Amino acid sequence: MTKQPLVAILSGAGVSTDSGIPDYRGPQGLWRRDPEAQKLVEYDSYVSDPEIRRRSWQMRRANRTLQAEPNAAHRAVADLERAGVPVRVITQNVDGLHQLAGLPARKVLELHGTARSVVCVTCAAGSSMADALARVEAGESDPACLECGGILKSATVMFGERLDPAVLGEAMAVARACELFIAVGTSLQVQPAASLAGLAAEHGARLIIVNAEETPYDDLAAEVVREPIGTALPALLARIAGS
Repeated sequence: MTKQPLVAILSGAGVSTDSGIPDYRGPQGLWRRDPEAQKLVEYDSYVSDPEIRRRSWQMRRANRTLQAEPNAAHRAVADLERAGVPVRVITQNVDGLHQLAGLPARKVLELHGTARSVVCVTCAAGSSMADALARVEAGESDPACLECGGILKSATVMFGERLDPAVLGEAMAVARACELFIAVGTSLQVQPAASLAGLAAEHGARLIIVNAEETPYDDLAAEVVREPIGTALPALLARIAGS
């Protein structure tokens, strides 16, 4: 039996906008609408300023990430994997929606961590975001680690933190090994995640970009799709599954 080629999918915030989660750098992105909000996810500010932490917990309490449901794009990726196509997802998103759509967790590399967990900056103890938010709802404005009393933060990579080198290393290995690399819903401006598209193309992969706006890697792409992700990605992946 002929071995099927590996398909790598780099997913960005645009994949989750149909689930009600706003992106950050798009025309209606959070950072454009409220530049001050970025301070709430800057590591140095977060650990040094209790007021920033209190505001951050209220931001987490208000956002829809934990309530969001997978959309047609997430389901299409899971369907591709169920069709027997070797798939690895490298995601810049922290919402866990690829896994909720049915993609096995072992096939998802979360470059920027997950918003579904919290971690202590002192002892590294982890627990669920839902439990931490329940404490905020109960009146704790800045819940501390239950193990050591240290500062709790979302298990996401904040500005000023490094990506997990093991996760990044595996993502680079996938980019080198794949025969098709699809970058979807990402501006391809944030490094080092964006460089994975170039790395894949450099190692012979066919690059397809699905994004509403131009990216710095469009010239390397064999195909650029500007159609809405919720319809364009399912159509593209169905075509791949049937080929």
